[in-house]
Amino acid sequence: MAMKYTAVVKEDDGAWIGWIEEVPGVNCQEASRDDLLESLSVTLREAIEFNRSDAIDAAGGDFEEFEIAV
Repeated sequence: MAMKYTAVVKEDDGAWIGWIEEVPGVNCQEASRDDLLESLSVTLREAIEFNRSDAIDAAGGDFEEFEIAV
């Protein structure tokens, strides 16, 4: 099941800027709205993978993983 996130986007002085509401630090700027949405998607995937890797590294060797629904 794919997770869904919310992109907040706007045009500002000819450039498109956007943020992902649910994940701090995921923001991008592009020349078009379509390019912006693609960049946000790529950046979000990279941030999730980085955060996942960082959490596993911080946990050390003996840990459990659980899915949590909100």
